Amino acid sequence: MKFGLFAALGAPPATPEGLTELGRQAEQRGYESLWMAEHVVLFDDYAHEYPYAEDGSFPAPADAGLPEPLGGLAFLAGVTERIRLGTGICLLPQRNPVYTAKEVANVDWLSGGRVDFGIGVGWQREEFEVVDVPFEQRGRRTDDYIGVLKTLWTDDVSSFSGEFYDLRECRMYPKPVQSPHPPIHVGGESDAAMRRVARHGDGWYSFNRTPDDLAAALERLDGFLEAEGRSRDDITISTCPYLHGISPAMVDGFVELGIDRVIALFIGGDAGDVEAQLDGLQTCLDAAG
Repeated sequence: MKFGLFAALGAPPATPEGLTELGRQAEQRGYESLWMAEHVVLFDDYAHEYPYAEDGSFPAPADAGLPEPLGGLAFLAGVTERIRLGTGICLLPQRNPVYTAKEVANVDWLSGGRVDFGIGVGWQREEFEVVDVPFEQRGRRTDDYIGVLKTLWTDDVSSFSGEFYDLRECRMYPKPVQSPHPPIHVGGESDAAMRRVARHGDGWYSFNRTPDDLAAALERLDGFLEAEGRSRDDITISTCPYLHGISPAMVDGFVELGIDRVIALFIGGDAGDVEAQLDGLQTCLDAAG
């Protein structure tokens, strides 16, 4: 099993020195991947609809801003050599898909082909309003944008025509190092998210689940994959227990379910925080093998 880290970084207090130390130590200790999340802004007042907390509250104050993930991964690419670099999760329908394709390809090129591109449709209407993108139909918008990404990554001359985006013929370089393109990991727990995995994804990025409640979700996913003529052998299953914490016994449970990658929560700070937190996770890293 692969074992990664979800770097929940707030800036402040996270620092460039802390991110450098995290990348270097994670690689030295044998972590397979590092993942960064995305929220371009946070709010003091918002509708409490965060899907991973019982009270619907996002578990960080509005002044704990998240570093932009693709810029953060490019930074990590410069201080590491082997560890994979993932977005967990990039809010694709909020973004311009052409710039997103360019940024992902650029990080893949700079890192020598180490990018895992995790995407989701987002949950916070207020954030969509700030970036002037409609909140409704964000799932279908995401499907169009995936088509834009793939043609820009794989075709010498790229073009796309869809419901939400038309791309005239153009050329984008550099292409990603990975062929045919960086893996697309679809995040989300809904049936719509799982259908998107089955139709478009190279992986499913599950969040805030324990082994006990992941088994039923995997059965649902199997049904959607079968409908598309695919199976779990065709994708990578990643899971981040997130607010549930993590233990060696939990890792063993994920191994029994056939999960490909477990991603432990790392709450970032400055360079002095890194060693102690990674020491605390060592038994889980050992359990993952």
